[in-house]
Order: sequence, then C-alpha cells, then structure tokens
Amino acid sequence: MLQKDDIISKLKETFASAILAVEDPDGIATFTIASESIIPVTQFLREQLGFNFLTDLCGIHYPDQELPLGVIYHLHNFQENVRVRLKAFVPGENPSIATATDLFPAANWMERETFDFYGIIFEGHPNLKRILNVEYMDYYPMRKEYPLEDPTRHDKEDQFFGR
Repeated sequence: MLQKDDIISKLKETFASAILAVEDPDGIATFTIASESIIPVTQFLREQLGFNFLTDLCGIHYPDQELPLGVIYHLHNFQENVRVRLKAFVPGENPSIATATDLFPAANWMERETFDFYGIIFEGHPNLKRILNVEYMDYYPMRKEYPLEDPTRHDKEDQFFGR
C-alpha cells in the first residue's frame, strides 16, 4: 500500500533540489516544485508511483509573491486511491512552464483554459490559444490586477451594503 510518507520520501530522495516545500493540507500531500522540474517530477509520479490520472490543472495568482503566477496539478493513483497536489510558480513578466500534454492528453484543454484566464504559456503545447474568451481580448481576467468594484459607479450607496 502506497502511503503519503512513502511518496514524500521517494520524491525528496529523487528530486531533492526541485522540491521547494512539502505540505499536507486537507490530507493531500502537496509539493511546491521548481517550475523547470515539473515534467520530470510528474513523469516520475506517473511511471514510478502509478499516478496516471490528471484530475485537474489550473492557474493561480498571488500578486504579492516573488513569483506571482502558478499552476496547480492534481494527480490521482486509482490503484492505491491516493492523490497528490503539485504547485509550480512562474514569474509575472514571462510566465511560462512546460506542457504536460505529452504525459496527460487531458492537460490540453486545461492548459488552454489556464492560458486563457491567467496568461501562463505552456511551452510545447500543440494548440495554445484562447478557448473560452474571445481571441482579441488583451488581458487575462482571473489575474488580481483590477479592483473588485468599479469606483466610477454612482448607483451604489455604501449604506445599503453595510459599509
């Protein structure tokens, strides 16, 4: 039976310099990986530890961090019923990371969606273009670069919103 501690020790043993942090929120082993090592780590998890299903891949934006943009990967080992989460962060100026489409064909759509909403470029992706937003959109709507409310609106009075 594959245990969480086994996964952590095998990854630390094989990719010591690539693993930046290990956490265990919500009972899922979570690894922060150097972005240049995400494909070797993912390939190891798939081929050596049986994590052969990419459950989800999505973008994140933490504007106050040194590397503000990131990609989160959720992998599942069906045989052992174990999940892992990988996080890789990239710079805001040139947000690029290698594509996972060679390992997981399902990453195709998820990477396009992440590109569409966060502007993260997946190097080597076979068809990286917008998938949900219009092609001529010149910004990435899920980035936290805009105020939550329009300050020019006058139809909202603070007293009605508990402010």
